[in-house]
Amino acid sequence: MEPLKVDVVHFYPRENAQAHNTIKYEVVNDEVPTIAVLRRGNPFNGVIRFDRPIVEEEDTVQLVFTLGDKPMHDTQGSMFLRRDVVSDKYSWSAKITSVDDIHMNFEVSTPVTLPVGNWALRVVTRLKGSPAREIFDYENDLYILFNPWNPDDQTYMEECELLQEYVMNDVGKVWVGPIKTTRGKPWFYGQFDAVVLPSVMFMLDQAGIPFHQRGDPIKMSRVLSRIVNSNDDDGVLVGRWDGEYEDGTAPADWTGSVDILAQYLEIQAPVMYGQCWVFAGVVTTVCRALGLPSRVVSNLVSAHDANSSLTVDKYYTETMEELDIDPNNPQGADSIWNYHVWNDVWMARPDLPPGYGGWQAIDATPQETSQGMYQCGPAPLEAIKQGVIGLSYDVEFMLASVNADLMRWRHDPQSETGFSMVDTNNYHIGRMVLTKKPYVFDPLGDADRDDITVQYKHREGTASERLALMNGVRYSERAKRYYAVAANLSNDVSFKLRDIDTVTIGKEFRVIVDIDNNSDEGRNIKAALSATSVFYNGVKSDVVKKIEGKLFVGPHKHEEISIHVQADEYLPKLVEYCNMKISAMAIVDETKQSWADDDDFQILKPNISIKFNEDLIINQPTAASLSFVNPLDRPLSGGEFRVTSSGVSGRSVRLAAPDVPPHELVTVELPVLPNKLGKINIVATYRSNELKDINGAASVEVFEG
Repeated sequence: MEPLKVDVVHFYPRENAQAHNTIKYEVVNDEVPTIAVLRRGNPFNGVIRFDRPIVEEEDTVQLVFTLGDKPMHDTQGSMFLRRDVVSDKYSWSAKITSVDDIHMNFEVSTPVTLPVGNWALRVVTRLKGSPAREIFDYENDLYILFNPWNPDDQTYMEECELLQEYVMNDVGKVWVGPIKTTRGKPWFYGQFDAVVLPSVMFMLDQAGIPFHQRGDPIKMSRVLSRIVNSNDDDGVLVGRWDGEYEDGTAPADWTGSVDILAQYLEIQAPVMYGQCWVFAGVVTTVCRALGLPSRVVSNLVSAHDANSSLTVDKYYTETMEELDIDPNNPQGADSIWNYHVWNDVWMARPDLPPGYGGWQAIDATPQETSQGMYQCGPAPLEAIKQGVIGLSYDVEFMLASVNADLMRWRHDPQSETGFSMVDTNNYHIGRMVLTKKPYVFDPLGDADRDDITVQYKHREGTASERLALMNGVRYSERAKRYYAVAANLSNDVSFKLRDIDTVTIGKEFRVIVDIDNNSDEGRNIKAALSATSVFYNGVKSDVVKKIEGKLFVGPHKHEEISIHVQADEYLPKLVEYCNMKISAMAIVDETKQSWADDDDFQILKPNISIKFNEDLIINQPTAASLSFVNPLDRPLSGGEFRVTSSGVSGRSVRLAAPDVPPHELVTVELPVLPNKLGKINIVATYRSNELKDINGAASVEVFEG
């Protein structure tokens, strides 16, 4: 008798997917699915068909699972199929569940610490007591992923219902824009698209993370923060912030991650271009595809502390002109971003003292290097909140992002450092930390906004918040020097820059500073006021309007200075996302008291309305209407809509839009063929020569015919 020859191996992709929470992956929903998507630590079933009837007393069947091309102890599972098997959560096992003539049904258990990835299978058959053997290499990969539903997995989330949001939800929102006008930008994650897992495997190989480390979510999330940017290892996305995107796709034009990952896999080179929320959107797609719970986090008024002082320092000349450099820091000046977006991932942290598991911050936007590479995190939110900066990884940088103090310094020849302090503001940085609320998706409003500031820091101004920051300062010699100066600033003239209410694109606005002299003597004041267009990362573009002059304020009197900005003055100078910065500076002649303040706001643009004329029936063609009103006094030309959706044929669609006169409705029809039941989400962007970064989304139900 010859050893058994394998005819077919089959892994019941759909049935296993039901038990493994992987039923949404497109590959297991093919007409004849061949690729299994599984979670570690969960048993799965398979069947082998042989070329002759099985004789259990004579035949042996061995399964050898391997990951990567050089299998080692952690990346290989080898076991003989037997009936009497006791499974153990930390090792491989395979048990025969039934034998029927030429078919052998079996159940495989995998270790709950298994490296994740695309595993290969070899089946080896022998006759007992004979060296002869037959080898069969299974032609498909088995994807084995993290298992946050399993209490023994390091990614386990006790409130399992939250996994519907943080692993299974394929659409979300990213909050972008300055504090007063922040809005949720819809993003299509698409982690179940057939192209995503192959792209992720290519990314991990590109990053060079050893196969045996791929089961550790700490190492994996740190590598993902590095490989989603292209600064090291030719990662996924090239970051660009200067508004020049002709040789690629403008960051604002992306509607989701799938097109980016598909392009990366196809060209096997970095995709152009990304900014912080694009990096974060791709990270969430990759994490959720791998089974690592993840959310996108937006920090409004975010500090980039370039010199680890836990402060953001702004420098001015003697006459209070702002300097764009930091005279004390050759590494570059600190900066303040209107907002910055990163990710939280969920895991236990057995490498740290108890209490630091749960959400961990990682940031794929390349800002500063960490251990020589552009990577950041995972930093436990609990450590950021308490100011415990010695813990792995990058807690200090994240603490400064959400809780640094803003310090202003004026050139002063009398001071031994060359600068004296103007003022310090404890409340400016990290004004609000936002993410999407679980289970809610509000395509047009902000009902799905979740304020998680309290998870990152104690309430501003409380003793705990100051203590957490000072805890960080205590461990940093450089920070101690900065905070030692912040004392005894007394002033008798008060200044206030008035908040600007919302400004719709095409409308005028006014900037006003209130000045109150609280002394018994008159005061001569030199003041300057400017409105500048800025990129969202704080880099200035063009001065739109500026005034400067002197005024006298009598004892206990009130005065104000203001500038009036017309639409025609700012429209030609706006840069992407239409962010404006108002800067005000003043110096009092008699006392040399100086003051400075600034404010960011965004010129608001319309949203795209997405409407269907009729109910959506599966596999029946229909159309969606996409429209908005041109808010400008000039026509829009060269317009294009870009639309992404789950449940609609094709990943992304581009639609040319007709030119549209001032204040008229621009509208296009999108043909839709729904191919899946239940709720589908549609995300759209619009750009033209005159107007960019217009967004919209809709959720709609698809019914049986």
